[in-house]
Amino acid sequence: MHGKLLALASLYLVQGMPYGLQSGLLPVLLRARGLSLTRVGLAKVLYAPWLFKLVWAPLVDTRGSPRAWLALSTAVLGLLCGLLAALPPAEAGQSGLPLTVAGLLLLLNLAAAVQDVALDTLAVQLLQPAELGPGNTVQVVAYKLGAALAGGGLLALVPTLSWPLLFLLLAATYWLAAALAWAAPALQQLPAPQPSEPPGHMLHLHQDLLAVPGTLWMAGFVLFYKLGEQGAGSLFPLLLLDRGVSTPELGLWNGVGAVVCSIAGSSLGGALLARHRQPLPLLRSLLRFRLGGLACQTALLFHLDAPGARLGPGTVLRGAALLSLCLQHFVGGLVTTAAFTLMMRCSQLAPSALQATHYSLLATLELLGKLLVGALAGALADSLGPRLCFSLFLALSATPMLCLGLAPSTLA
Repeated sequence: MHGKLLALASLYLVQGMPYGLQSGLLPVLLRARGLSLTRVGLAKVLYAPWLFKLVWAPLVDTRGSPRAWLALSTAVLGLLCGLLAALPPAEAGQSGLPLTVAGLLLLLNLAAAVQDVALDTLAVQLLQPAELGPGNTVQVVAYKLGAALAGGGLLALVPTLSWPLLFLLLAATYWLAAALAWAAPALQQLPAPQPSEPPGHMLHLHQDLLAVPGTLWMAGFVLFYKLGEQGAGSLFPLLLLDRGVSTPELGLWNGVGAVVCSIAGSSLGGALLARHRQPLPLLRSLLRFRLGGLACQTALLFHLDAPGARLGPGTVLRGAALLSLCLQHFVGGLVTTAAFTLMMRCSQLAPSALQATHYSLLATLELLGKLLVGALAGALADSLGPRLCFSLFLALSATPMLCLGLAPSTLA
């Protein structure tokens, strides 16, 4: 088992880098340049390829091997990083990203989304039921570590590390990962596929996916369970920036510190799952804990939104605000590991020829919910005000707890 987990961890780590680059670095830099919260939020349109994974997931299921798709897509990521190294991040006096850079980042997300489908297919086929808890812990922890290295770590090093050197290092990392994907012995131990009918017409494919036990409930849950958490998590750091927290300090706490706490939460979630192997009862307790943490952060926000409120250096309020970022990421890591374990358990109930497509459906819906609220959070704050906006996020965080009572017995 250890060989499989080590190979999966290395590949999920490099997969998290594009997300960290665009979620940890770009929003803070764009906000520091004076862009409105609405325009910063709309920059998340670069994640659009992740919403169309169902287009190529059937190809990964039926054409070639997942290992070949994984190696090819990872090599393409290295090529795109090499091209980005040759382009300047912004022209003099420009307030946003150049069109060419934005286009390459869009293609970077496309290649990363293909890589995600192939890697998830390998994980679904490689991991035994007893390995789902540790396997999903490795998935979530390694992905977040890659996001932290490319997001918060980069934000702290931007003043000293040049743009070309950064992307050349990323290109070398991806090419090494492509070689690992192709040559690692642990990834060549796929079980023989079970006999099953290949998916046919798109309408029949959708019917087959929805016929898998527990799919309708799982799809609805993953679409909504992160809405409140993601909205608060994308908006609260920008509001701290407006109240006087410096960009390097925010990068340290919201980038490196928060992701370390998220990784710790995911690791704890994996340990709890390995001991009990019952994600549904664990999720119920974790969602209550998350709601309490978000309520505390909302109370801080109400205080910070008062006229003239500033976060002076060394004040208790400043420390509480920064620590609340870490707490929410810690709880978010716990929740994510339990939810992804439940998703993979549901996908393993599908025929082998549908497993990649089924898991991609659930992962796409999970991402759609996060992107939707993340892209609209800035516009909601600009139009409704931070107080009403965070009250809405708090209500959204309570909704998934009601859904758990309707979970089908096949997922218990």
